[in-house]
Formats: sequence, structure tokens, C-alpha cells
Amino acid sequence: MVDVTRDDLRAAVAAGHLTEAQAADVLALAQVRAGVRVAEDEPFELFRGFSEVFVAVGLSILITGAFGLTALLGNPGLITGIWAGIAWILARYFTLKRRMMLPSIVLVTAFAAAAFGTAGWFFARGLDDIASVRGGLLLSLAATAAALIAWYRQFRLPFTMFLIGATGFVATLVMLGDAGAGLRGLRGWQSLFDLRQGGSIALGTLIFGLLALAGGLWFDMRDPHRLGRNSASGFWLHLTAAPALVNTVALTFYRMGPGTGYALLALSLAAIALLALIIDRRSFLTAGIGYLIFLIGYVTHEPGDPRSWASVLLIVGLGLTALGTFWTDMRTRLMRALPDFPGKSRLPPYSE
Repeated sequence: MVDVTRDDLRAAVAAGHLTEAQAADVLALAQVRAGVRVAEDEPFELFRGFSEVFVAVGLSILITGAFGLTALLGNPGLITGIWAGIAWILARYFTLKRRMMLPSIVLVTAFAAAAFGTAGWFFARGLDDIASVRGGLLLSLAATAAALIAWYRQFRLPFTMFLIGATGFVATLVMLGDAGAGLRGLRGWQSLFDLRQGGSIALGTLIFGLLALAGGLWFDMRDPHRLGRNSASGFWLHLTAAPALVNTVALTFYRMGPGTGYALLALSLAAIALLALIIDRRSFLTAGIGYLIFLIGYVTHEPGDPRSWASVLLIVGLGLTALGTFWTDMRTRLMRALPDFPGKSRLPPYSE
């Protein structure tokens, strides 16, 4: 008798034999019969074997060479439009039929670049002042996001969500801030992301991070057992949300300086760690590692001692290794201790 594993259920979902909801129901039933609900890792795939790497390299060379040939047409909009169509056609084979992950990522990235190039050529014609150029850029980014949404609806490729998030982040910066004016009026690029300065860029990145976090949680709650594309799509959205949220909040407290600022920085990192454990997403902790190293260095660093920074890295490395090793147990204890709250039962399961 052969036991059906979680990987078998994922393969059944990928092959279309089961829906994600059906696979989740089967897994939940199996866990109930076993008397335990098991916490799961953050599954995502970049490639399944070197054959995918080989095909991806070939596609990259093919796209680059063919782009050079189509450049002889002399019409930028036509060139990029043709390549958006070619990427779509190739994806019907490599994504829908062969289900090859890395070649699919190459194709959707090429499609996004081609879509942005076509939209930029269309909207940027005749623009000569800063306001109209900004408007044209925003329209181009919006058109690119719409094209990527259409791609996701057709091919269900999780990595598409990362590109949609990146497009939204760039659109946020273009819409809410003038980076050039900010750099001239403030001291350094860090000031652009300091909420105390009242700048629109900092506020924009914070809002974008919250929206991306909400989108990631929406996908997570549709696939709490992390068996299918919804969970993987949530992973890529969290990967865009984490740097925007963590860096905006942490950098603001960091620039407040010693005392209150560093205390608030420590509290914010602790809150981020709790959030990461609750939603079972390590990307938020990863985004705060640099600030964690700074804080421990600030507390333990001894000027003139060349060994002090090595000690800091040793402490941080041991802490992160221990956290990664005992993540499941720590999350279980935390989730048990927390009272019921809306959505708790729809988050990734934990041992009971």
C-alpha cells in the first residue's frame, strides 16, 4: 500500500486531476484522522531540473537575437508588440503544456518588458513637459499591469504576481513623489523613505506595502495548506510587500537616532517577527535582517576591537539559524497562545 504525500497532492493539482480546494479538503481530512494539523513550509519553485535551466538559457538567447532582427523594422511599438505576442504563443507550450517553471518566468518577464515598451511608445509620443511625461509613464505602467493580469488569468503563473507588484511599486513612486526634487531638498536618499519628513514617497511605499500584504494574505487564505498556485502567488506578493513595509517603518525609526528611535526600531522588528510567525511568511524577517544586525552591533560593539563585528554576525547568525530551525514549534506556541481572531482558522495550520 502506498501512502499519498503532500507532494503527490501538489502534483495532482498541477496536472489538473484535483482542484486546490479538493486537495486541501483531502489533506485536512487526513490530518484530522491522524489527530494533528501540521505546519507547512513556504513552497515555491524557480526550476524543477537542469533541463529547465537549459531551455531558459536558450529562450533568453532566442529572445535577444530575434529582438535584434525585429529591430530592423524601425518601429519600436511594432517590435515590442510582436514580441509580446511571441512570448504569449511560446507560453502556451512551455507554461500550459510542458509546465516548465523557469522558462515560464523568462517568458513572462519578456512579455512584461514588451508590454511596457509598446505602451510607452504609444503614450509617450509628443510628450515634452514633466507633468505629461509622468502621466504617460503612469498610463504605460497601468497598461503593463493590465497585460500582466491578463497573463495571470490565462497561465496562472505565480511569478506574475511579483511583476505586478513591482509594476505597482514603480507606479506608486511615480505618482506620489518626485525623486529628483526629493534628493535636492532633503539630505540623501534615506530621507525619501522617512515618514517624519512627510514626503509622499515614504507614505506611498507604506500604502503599497499594506496593499501588497493584503493581496498576499488574500491568496494565502484561499490556500492555507499551500498546495497550489494561490499560495505561491501569495509568496511573490509578500516578497514585494516586505521590503516596502519593513524598510519604510524601520528606516524612519533608525533615522530618529539613539534612545527613542532605536527602542522603537527594536519594537517594530519584534512586531514584524510576530507578524511573520502568525502568517507563516519568513520574507518579512529577511527584509529586517540588516536592521537587526545594526541594533545588535549598536548594543554590543566595542570601538577599537576588530573582533566585535565578527561577534555581532555570530550572534545574528546563531539567532536566525535557531529561528529557522525551530520555526514550526515557535509558531505553534504563538498561535495557541493567541485568542481567536478573524481569519485565524484560514491561516496555515499549526499543530494542536
